[in-house]
Amino acid sequence: MNTATTRVPLFSFGTLVLLVLMGIGGVAAFYRFAFGLGASTNMSDAVPWGFWVAFDVLSGVALAAGGFTITAAVYIFNMKKYKPIARPAILTAFLGYLMVVVGLIVDIGQPLRFWHTLVMPQVRSVMFEVVMCITLYTTVLTLEFAPSVFERLRLGWALRLLRPFHYPLIIAGIVLSFLHQSSLGGFFLIMPSKVPSLWYSANMPYLFYLSAICVGLAMVTFESIMSARAFKRPCETDIIQGLGKGTAIALAVYITARIADLAVRGALPRMFEGSASSMLYLAELLIGFVIPMVILFQKRIRETVSGTLFSVSLVIFGVLFNRFNTNFSAQLGNGVTYFPTWMEVAISIGIVAGGIFAYRLAALYLPVFHAETEQ
Repeated sequence: MNTATTRVPLFSFGTLVLLVLMGIGGVAAFYRFAFGLGASTNMSDAVPWGFWVAFDVLSGVALAAGGFTITAAVYIFNMKKYKPIARPAILTAFLGYLMVVVGLIVDIGQPLRFWHTLVMPQVRSVMFEVVMCITLYTTVLTLEFAPSVFERLRLGWALRLLRPFHYPLIIAGIVLSFLHQSSLGGFFLIMPSKVPSLWYSANMPYLFYLSAICVGLAMVTFESIMSARAFKRPCETDIIQGLGKGTAIALAVYITARIADLAVRGALPRMFEGSASSMLYLAELLIGFVIPMVILFQKRIRETVSGTLFSVSLVIFGVLFNRFNTNFSAQLGNGVTYFPTWMEVAISIGIVAGGIFAYRLAALYLPVFHAETEQ
């Protein structure tokens, strides 16, 4: 067990809440598999991509982007200052992608045939590329996190076996992340007549990738602050301030790219036309990206943990808002409505609770934090 976390018990009131949420999600998942999608969801032929695609897949993959952003910063751009948070970031990404895989298995109509995509590929489909990238990247994350397990089990021979592949795995993870983070935006290029013009653009893949970098940095910052509080560790204020500044710069690049994209396409005036789409677009852009960027550029506020936590929470909300807006604006309207059933929501909450519980287990019993590692 980690020496720095020995004073933290595995079970607490928060842990019991997680177990209850996992239990409710498990019951709902059993019902979904026993009686099918029709009985357990409000999805239809008009709305085939429901809550699970918007939350578990589109949002979940973006929220797990901290793994490749931090490893790229540490091992490619030689920002050694952030090395202490590399392992927690990889753990967060690893668990995030496992949650995405679980969500996909629950969502697809024939879950026992999930492996068919790999052996009977539709090579012209962007979904095939996403499935392959997520499969390969999850494998890469497994290998990147494996040293923590090997160190805990004292398997020196396994560590020596894996060491030569460290940098190739880092590079493979960055390339695979670029491919599938952008391809999630590419999904919507096949629906030019459905996605409102404020979101629809040939640049959607690049915008999705840039927003993943923003929320990846925000998520690592959020996780660093919350894990320090949960495990009674000192907050790494210097690293958090650096991440906050990096997030502000990434937000500035992303906002500039979105505004420039609208201007080039002649869609800039539509932001202010007063329609429901324009109101949602403005709310998403201002609350989720512009306001946290302005806050994080203020050194005085960035030096406070509460100010940084508030700002990165807005960024996480903004990217979730963006994924929900993009997904549902493409399917709703013209008499088509959708609202998730309680089982759809309960399963997603149960998956998230399972991920948090797994993080707690790993943090308590594996050398995850820098104080216990000699990476």
